[in-house]
Amino acid sequence: MRALYERASSAGNKRIVQISASDNSRSGHLPFMATKRRADDALATSGVEYVILRPALVLGRNAHGGSALIRALASTPFAVPLLHADSSVQTVAVDDVADIVAMAVEGALPSGTDIELAAPERLTLGQLVQLHRQWLGLPSARVVQVPSWFGSMISRFADLAGRLGWRSPLRSTALAVMEHGVTTQFELPDLPAGHALRTAQQALGANPSGVQDLWFARLYLLKPVVIVSISAFWFLSGTFPLADPSRAAAHFEPFMTPSLALALTLATCAIDIALGLLILIRPFTRKALIAMLVVALSYLLGGTVLKPDLWLDPLGPLVKVLPFLSLCVVALAILDER
Repeated sequence: MRALYERASSAGNKRIVQISASDNSRSGHLPFMATKRRADDALATSGVEYVILRPALVLGRNAHGGSALIRALASTPFAVPLLHADSSVQTVAVDDVADIVAMAVEGALPSGTDIELAAPERLTLGQLVQLHRQWLGLPSARVVQVPSWFGSMISRFADLAGRLGWRSPLRSTALAVMEHGVTTQFELPDLPAGHALRTAQQALGANPSGVQDLWFARLYLLKPVVIVSISAFWFLSGTFPLADPSRAAAHFEPFMTPSLALALTLATCAIDIALGLLILIRPFTRKALIAMLVVALSYLLGGTVLKPDLWLDPLGPLVKVLPFLSLCVVALAILDER
């Protein structure tokens, strides 16, 4: 960020419009917030023209991160499980943020402006989720307070997923921020006429939901379940034969020498285990899923040619591959988040 400020200064004092975060003293100790604050302080002392904007929870037509999680929680059947259901939340419409950024770029806001952007209403997290539930066309549901120990466990898994490249909104930093609430700390700015910030209900009402929004909300929390299930299926399918590789290799021995059958068994086990682990690493997930499709189809073709009677086996070793192929295609279809 300092390099950017220096470049702006040397290029003729170009204006920097910085999207930062609310300066909430209760969560200011978090590393994420501390880095934001250091960047803001460096900008304020850099000598360049600047405007700092600090939006609250941003709501828009599309959802990502925290807003996606709120939609997902709003779509749960029977009851809504929530941590920190009573925490205060303020929101701002993404279109309002974009308008104010344009005003800052055009010079309508004076240099040195540092403002928080949020509609004046304060909701609890539970109220905001219920509002999203109404937007999705679902009936009201009872909010169930999730125990803090369960939230801590989920955040640890989410932090681990973050190290593997997944950007989960359930990581410990996000939950710590939500525990303290997402609210402004100062008086809201006086904006030019026609630029009043919309409430959460107005922001959602400007973009009525469709069936695609309900699908997204319901699939959002299912995606990690799908990925972990596929990973476990492949990892275990590669691990179990290693308990007795000679017995597993016996299936190949009518078609090749015992040594070659054992080598083929160990090779397929290694492939299965590797793909089961690679799918968990976000930069390799898509390639792993495609490789799984190719390998599974190869297994299916090989089994059909070498031992077609497996199709009639009571345990269905070949039949079970078919639903996996469908699940793999579903995982590919919902993998992207932007």
